[in-house]
Amino acid sequence: MISTGKVAFIGVKAAVSKMDDRTKRGRKNTAVSYENGRGAFSKKQAGARNQENAEKKNSRMRNRNGGTDKTQAVSAAVLDADASENLSSVCLIAGRNAVLELLRSERSVDKLYVKKGERSGSLRLIVAAALEKKIPIAEVEIARLDMLAGGAVHQGVVASAAAKDYCTVEDILSLAREREEKPLILIADGIEDPQNLGALIRVAECAGAHGIVLPKHRAVGLTAAVAKASAGALSHMLLARVGNLTQTVDQLKKEGIWIYAAEAGGQSYYTCDMSSPAAIILGSEGFGVSRLLLDKSDFRISIPMYGCVNSLNVAAAAAVIVNEAVKQQRIGKPRI
Repeated sequence: MISTGKVAFIGVKAAVSKMDDRTKRGRKNTAVSYENGRGAFSKKQAGARNQENAEKKNSRMRNRNGGTDKTQAVSAAVLDADASENLSSVCLIAGRNAVLELLRSERSVDKLYVKKGERSGSLRLIVAAALEKKIPIAEVEIARLDMLAGGAVHQGVVASAAAKDYCTVEDILSLAREREEKPLILIADGIEDPQNLGALIRVAECAGAHGIVLPKHRAVGLTAAVAKASAGALSHMLLARVGNLTQTVDQLKKEGIWIYAAEAGGQSYYTCDMSSPAAIILGSEGFGVSRLLLDKSDFRISIPMYGCVNSLNVAAAAAVIVNEAVKQQRIGKPRI
């Protein structure tokens, strides 16, 4: 038989044991909570460090790209001093055989791009031929050549040249004299779209115009896209490239050529006399003929619009006006 004192002692011991268990569980829970908190804190620290590293990396890339946010993996790594060159105004020829034949021809070459490093085989011949012709040579990375070639196999070399050699304004006038015809010249003022210029060349050739004058700046050059859009007309058309169109207009005036600017708000081409030697200025679709050339023009002519759309693109407008000029030069003045 157990005494009352022993029962009391056992009850107290059990209570203490339960309290110890609760304390242990509390300590365990506290430890788990601390570990979880420390883990969350560690993850937060790691995220902050990753973000900081990413910002540093982006900062380095921005400095490398001249302070912009563009990373541009290929061009940022390989663009050199030639990066500012406007390659939209040239025709790019890729591949060793194609470039070598280009150098052997009489066609002018603007620049040669070759891969950096050791050269072998026909690449040495290409570089030697370019040096002999005093053509500028730029050593670039393979990635730069890939970009220039546009996916074509370049074999370590790309050359830039106009799709057709330019002539002079005097050459255009000489052609009119050889044909014993009144000069008919088109002046393209700031046409930047290659499709429009190619179509304009096609219109001029089909109408029998003697040549087209292009500006050197703020205009598309004779690119492969222009050649394609011309549907073969580029091969038969004389094109002069000049630094100052206003000076060229003055030169043409001295040769007895009348200047016509195709611009909205002018005299209807129905009634305008274009039977004399003529140079027709055609402006870009966005800006039209520049103010200086408008002031230099003898006539401002336009095409009446009767539909909902108030304008034609430059090639379509040229087709209307140029063929009217051809008709008047060959048949006679318009009936008024």
